[in-house]
Amino acid sequence: MSKIAYVFPGQGSQRVGMGLDLYNTYSSAKEVFDKADAALGFPLSHLCFEGPEEELTRTDNVQPAVLVTSIACLRAAQQSNYNDLPSPSFTAGHSSGEYTALVAANVLSLSDAVSLVRERGRLMHEAGQRNPGGMLAIIGLDMESIKDICLRSKCNISNINCPVQTVVSGSVDALAKASELARMKGARRLIPLKVSCAFHFSLMEPIVDEFREVISSAVFHPPAIPIIANTTAQPLTDVASIKEELVNQVCNCIQWQSSIEYMTRNGVTSFYEIGPGRVLSGLIKRINSKIQTFNISGIEDITQLKT
Repeated sequence: MSKIAYVFPGQGSQRVGMGLDLYNTYSSAKEVFDKADAALGFPLSHLCFEGPEEELTRTDNVQPAVLVTSIACLRAAQQSNYNDLPSPSFTAGHSSGEYTALVAANVLSLSDAVSLVRERGRLMHEAGQRNPGGMLAIIGLDMESIKDICLRSKCNISNINCPVQTVVSGSVDALAKASELARMKGARRLIPLKVSCAFHFSLMEPIVDEFREVISSAVFHPPAIPIIANTTAQPLTDVASIKEELVNQVCNCIQWQSSIEYMTRNGVTSFYEIGPGRVLSGLIKRINSKIQTFNISGIEDITQLKT
């Protein structure tokens, strides 16, 4: 029997205006945004709907913004397609999207999740100000070439997204060196990511202890659905391993390709990308072109689920 999985995007999928159509149409989506605003003590919803873009893309704002919009997409789809939306066998999220997956699996309440990612974003932003860095997507090089680039530039591999796309993180100087080396090795494309610091990299180590305390203050429940961990590409099925994963994820590589491969090996034939953008669907198709993907990012997508 074929299985399905829900996957949730992270930072980078945002756009000004996201979620507004859902907020105006579905009571369940409106409730999600209203709860998040109350939990954070400021109108995050206005930032999602109206911007300005510069404020929305700030690390401490964008992480909760993408999470809230993604859960609004899920709740609206569930409200509209009460009997038609299939239940997942697995769930996973890319980077900060892992917290959205935890809400979908009933591990975290929406209020706790948005508060956690808000704090995660704040700590990451501060770490980036102390130790400036960034992230670079390298398209079209094999893993051995990228490992050599990292060794010579003092960068680290931070995301293994699909067979042709790997992201490296490092200091400003290290990334400049990595770009030069990648061009020399024949990379098809280099994409500097719009982030304020080097995520999933050792420059984040100064925030780990403080973030561990933040994690310990939240209420976690055993998952209703297995969550595939970013750092190990293995299922998380208990609270202790989930907490450890969230701490480890800050400084370690996101194994997205391996996560998708684990789920497909275990019977998943369709993935629902729930949240703004279509980045994850594109990556999944590059990992396995036979896999079916569906997007739920707005009213039009939700309407199409019924047809």
